[in-house]
Amino acid sequence: MITASIISGLGMGSMYALLALGFHITFIVSQTVNFAQGSAMMVGSVLGYTFCITLGMPWLVAAFLTLSVCALYGLAIERFLVRPFHSRGSEAWLLATVAGGLLVDNIVMFTFGKEPRRFTLEAVDHRLELFGTGIGLMQLILPVVVAVIVLALVLIQRYTRLGKVLGATVQNPTAARMMGIHVTRVVAISFAVSTVFAGIAGLLIAPLVSVHSEMGMLFGLKAFAVAILGGISSLNGVVLAGLLFGLTEALIIVYLGSTLSQILTFSLVIFALAIRPNGLFGSKKLVKV
Repeated sequence: MITASIISGLGMGSMYALLALGFHITFIVSQTVNFAQGSAMMVGSVLGYTFCITLGMPWLVAAFLTLSVCALYGLAIERFLVRPFHSRGSEAWLLATVAGGLLVDNIVMFTFGKEPRRFTLEAVDHRLELFGTGIGLMQLILPVVVAVIVLALVLIQRYTRLGKVLGATVQNPTAARMMGIHVTRVVAISFAVSTVFAGIAGLLIAPLVSVHSEMGMLFGLKAFAVAILGGISSLNGVVLAGLLFGLTEALIIVYLGSTLSQILTFSLVIFALAIRPNGLFGSKKLVKV
């Protein structure tokens, strides 16, 4: 039971980390976050179900179409819900992204329906024997996908022109703009990447949970807690916090039951932030005067 709960916790923690990486990317680029991130995850799950199960498309084709729509969703959020407010120095984008996510949730509820649906994929609907415990294949795939994405982000940041452009934008947007970098475009791309990450999380978590229009809200809230807990500006911190959150949640469910899991996990997050206000792996930002 312990082995199963640890592996399950790592799987769910990887999903939280993937969602939290979306918060991380938009924050370091534009000092804003997309509070419709949970909604984007739900869109990924619902579109994956619609394309793959309802329309009978091959999974890879369904995944490509789903992530394309998620990218467009992120671009729309940045263009219509963030940029008009952030460009004027207003923080109304906070409420705008929340409202945008709720709007999409309700549109999906009236079109897809509110009833939970099971997203079964034969290719991954298998259980493997590991240390004498039956483990779902998707629970093993999730951590691998997150590891690959983190490695790709690190390599892009260090060795590609896009990484240098991103680094310049993060360090000093004004100087980057003077050097000819289209900062607005970089910010828009960061939002598209964040919702693509959410779409990937939605596609991967769908076979493990029921797909429905309200599934993204709680996942998005947990992912934001993970981002803050890890230190939202720290890539490694966000990923480690996601894994820690998932493991803690799984162990609480095993020993104390699911009823107390959310109460205790969020209480532990509050306690950790009271001790480390900048997150477990974050650091204070130095401001030169």
